Amino acid sequence: MHHWDAAVESFLLSFPALFSIVNPFGGALIYAQVTRHWSRDTRVLVAARIGIFSFMVMAGALWGGAYILGFFGISLAALRIAGGFVVADTAYRLLSAPETREARKQEQASGDLDPADSALFPLTVPFTAGPGTISVAIALATNHPADPQTLAISMIGDGLAAAAVALLVWLAYMGADWLVSAFGPSGARTLSRVSAFLLLCIGVQVLLGGVKDVLGH
Repeated sequence: MHHWDAAVESFLLSFPALFSIVNPFGGALIYAQVTRHWSRDTRVLVAARIGIFSFMVMAGALWGGAYILGFFGISLAALRIAGGFVVADTAYRLLSAPETREARKQEQASGDLDPADSALFPLTVPFTAGPGTISVAIALATNHPADPQTLAISMIGDGLAAAAVALLVWLAYMGADWLVSAFGPSGARTLSRVSAFLLLCIGVQVLLGGVKDVLGH
């Protein structure tokens, strides 16, 4: 039974981190604006596609990102320390100026979007699950245990976390009009700051795990 605790721990670590960096509700407010000329049915359909593509991006980084870096001879401790710095730095910038991130996302998704081919780019990458999300996911993957059986179960927890965030992306983007009236820009920024602080704590935790690995040797 203790092996399945690893799945729960992975989910509880990965879900809040991915949720914080993706920020589905904040993204939905911008999604509503950049797709305002589309029909309701089209926006719902594209929202579902963005959810699927976002899951693929997050799960791919969680399951394979750390091993790709490890292939180049980078130690697990170094990955954890660097990953912790990346997550903490990303969180600090989000905490300091969420308006800057909103403006960047607005710019990334701006332009004449074609519903037929814009779900993957730019509405998934880089708008929803961009380089920041991939970096955070790879950093989270460095916390995987070494034991093969526990590792496999931990990856199940990671996959469930990615699926949960992707589901929230779909629901938030599908209900973007309602969120615009319920939250407004100021409400979205408040949510962004709360999420960013949680992400900062997770980054410090990952960093401490890497330091502990170094000192333990």
